Amino acid sequence: MNRPTQDDKDAPARDLAARAAWLAMVGGLTQDQIATELGISRQRAQRLVARASAEGLVRVRIHHPIAECLELERELRARYGLDRAWVAPGAGGADALAAFAAPVLERLFQGAAPQTFAFGTGRTLRAVIEQMQPVDGAQHKFVSVIGNVGPDGSASFYEVIMRVADKTSGAHYPMAIPVFARTPEELALYRSLPHVKAARALAEAADMAIVGIGQMGPDAPLHVDGFITAAEVEELNAAGAVGELCGHIFDAEGRFLDHPLNQKAVGVRVPCNGMPVFCIGGGAAKLPAIRGALAGNLLASLATDETTARALLSS
Repeated sequence: MNRPTQDDKDAPARDLAARAAWLAMVGGLTQDQIATELGISRQRAQRLVARASAEGLVRVRIHHPIAECLELERELRARYGLDRAWVAPGAGGADALAAFAAPVLERLFQGAAPQTFAFGTGRTLRAVIEQMQPVDGAQHKFVSVIGNVGPDGSASFYEVIMRVADKTSGAHYPMAIPVFARTPEELALYRSLPHVKAARALAEAADMAIVGIGQMGPDAPLHVDGFITAAEVEELNAAGAVGELCGHIFDAEGRFLDHPLNQKAVGVRVPCNGMPVFCIGGGAAKLPAIRGALAGNLLASLATDETTARALLSS
């Protein structure tokens, strides 16, 4: 097995230096503004810009592949009214996006002010958390917005709350219930349970939701993982479904469907109570879902790959 070289290990720091330099030289931001944008101290922002210049990342223009991604980020923010956007170079797949997004979460969780982060589940989020380095986030709370139990009683393999807590030492609040109830009476029963009521209240008051996004079709994660049947997928597609956030299904305009499955979802629908939603996702299969979520203003921030970003901007 090839061991990572020093250049490999230093790549995230060089990327951050390139971003700081781009914001200074192209964006015209001050060091205080750069610090706020990147979530770092003013002194570190100053050092990063100096490093980018010393290492030749900046010569009138930034000689670093991240520059094109930074421009895509700017265009995504302008086109879709996003608060933040991050674009990973290339189309490197879920693993590459996870490695790119992990430092974003690390910086987010290093904030000193205590916050509550509501989390979805799924393959992408799990991969991101696995890529994270341990950070001191004991001041924060982490809560699930979606259940993790299937119709047969089995737990989801892609629940992330425990992994987040392990990486941050933060308090964590799983939602140990099914994703969907079978009847309205069962839904009322689940939501009446004290631990579910407490977790839902915490999630509804969260400072931010961090989610993946699911496509609809034969490869829909909700179907692949056994939460809904093939017949239900076909029914949802006929009703115009293109994607789902935390088990809540929406159409191409980002409108949540008036469908029995949505009405029986036990967890919390996001966005909720004005909380910003940070979505991490990319790839051709997820493109209609991401486009729909953006059309409906369901997302405040997006981390995606370069190919997906270009597709979102081309339509």
